[in-house]
Amino acid sequence: MPIIQVNGRSSPCRAVLFDKDGTLLHFMAIWGGWANYVLRFMEERLALMGASFILPKHKILGTVHAPDGSVMDYDVQGPLAMGSVEQTNGILAWQLYAAGMPWNEAILQVGQITKNAMYQIRQEKPAFPMPGLTTFLQACKEASIEMAVVTSDNTSAALEHLEWMGIRPYFSVVIGHDQVKNGKPHPDMVEIACRKLGIEPQESVVIGDSNGDMQMARQAGSALAIGIYQGEGKYKHLIDADVVISDYNDIKVR
Repeated sequence: MPIIQVNGRSSPCRAVLFDKDGTLLHFMAIWGGWANYVLRFMEERLALMGASFILPKHKILGTVHAPDGSVMDYDVQGPLAMGSVEQTNGILAWQLYAAGMPWNEAILQVGQITKNAMYQIRQEKPAFPMPGLTTFLQACKEASIEMAVVTSDNTSAALEHLEWMGIRPYFSVVIGHDQVKNGKPHPDMVEIACRKLGIEPQESVVIGDSNGDMQMARQAGSALAIGIYQGEGKYKHLIDADVVISDYNDIKVR
């Protein structure tokens, strides 16, 4: 069986399961622009109702803003980083409901805003692989290690983003939030991905940028939970990771 080596640890491995945003692709390249668009249009919609966000804007999705108000970073433990599409839409719809809009209309309005935001993103296709990723994917392929994606995004969006980066052929299985009853940190995604790959969870390694990914791996019984973090300072949010890397050059396949 192939061996994954990282920061002095070795683990037999038949499959590597990757989170998508912040793990395969640079998070802010896609979701920074998306959040900018969504928050701006939400503010405009609320202003027409004579209202505003019921929380400071940066608390709505977990964003960090530049002096001009644009999104420049994100909270790694916030909804933008960890929430599913449904959860994020619910948070946004609550702002409209609190301002007096009926819930059903709020859901429709938010659905249109987020759809328009993603349309804008699709015009640029700003998906860029994380450092060292392509080399690592190729090494896994040459070692006959299966690869899958387990993401809180919807499956269709995940497939689209993989195509943008030109790495779709590496992944035989892609599991989105829409394919499971319970999303992260529950083990469902790992269990379903491993079942589709024909392996046991303990033969898998999970790589992700949130502690929800690490908890998912632990609950499923994966052999190794690898956190990835490119920020400055400590990575306290990855408390359940077995090991943490800054990029894929830290991992070797034997």
